[in-house]
Amino acid sequence: MNSNVLERCFIPYYQQKKRFQGEWHIQERILFPGYVFLITQNPEKLVNGLRKVIGLTKLIGTGDEIVPLVQEEIDLLMKIGTDKQLVEMSSGIIENDRVQILAGPLMGMEGNIRRIDRHKRTAYLEIEMFGRTVEMKVGLEIIRKE
Repeated sequence: MNSNVLERCFIPYYQQKKRFQGEWHIQERILFPGYVFLITQNPEKLVNGLRKVIGLTKLIGTGDEIVPLVQEEIDLLMKIGTDKQLVEMSSGIIENDRVQILAGPLMGMEGNIRRIDRHKRTAYLEIEMFGRTVEMKVGLEIIRKE
């Protein structure tokens, strides 16, 4: 594959708190398991080069075409993951069964939260990505519930 076809590839991660050996530790987990994001100005050449990769199972798209992320999806990834492609821990409170995010990348995204696992310190969001609705798991610590 021509080296100037692929500008950058990355795998977005999210932070999650795990408790082991009596202490809380921040770990990084893959945000969309099984997906690799590629940045290119020439998708056709990139697809032709990727077809030669052994072990590549499929490309997201319709038939043999790659479907690029739409601007809203790019904006979402940049908002929550920034240039680091890492969704850091958020923190919030629950008041009268309503979630309010106080800090972190989930600020303003309370409406996308479908459920929270307070014990595992994770939130499950429903978002539009890859042309469909997907569930995304990210780190969220609820510091107070009233």
